[in-house]
Amino acid sequence: MGGSLPGLERAYVFLFVGALVFLAIMVILCLIRAIIGPRIADRVVAVNMMGTMVMVIIAILALFLNEGYLVDICLIYAMISFLAVIILTKVYMGVYTEWKRHRKNRREEG
Repeated sequence: MGGSLPGLERAYVFLFVGALVFLAIMVILCLIRAIIGPRIADRVVAVNMMGTMVMVIIAILALFLNEGYLVDICLIYAMISFLAVIILTKVYMGVYTEWKRHRKNRREEG
């Protein structure tokens, strides 16, 4: 950090490590929700949350390690995560509309 106060330095280390552990646990819980989520919408939201938490983890690591290039990686990851959620939503909407059309055709036939 700055090396001015050793007690403050240890407090920052404890805070950063605690935040990283908490976020890692939350990412694992979101992964479980993405796997067992009852609906596809739950899975998409869980994947989006995982992306957001990974970005926060990278930002905390950038502060903790004093590495500026990690912020650039975080921004690139944000763009990729955004595109992934948009693509997942488009795929979900295509599957949903196809299922709805198929259900309507079955009702008209039967």
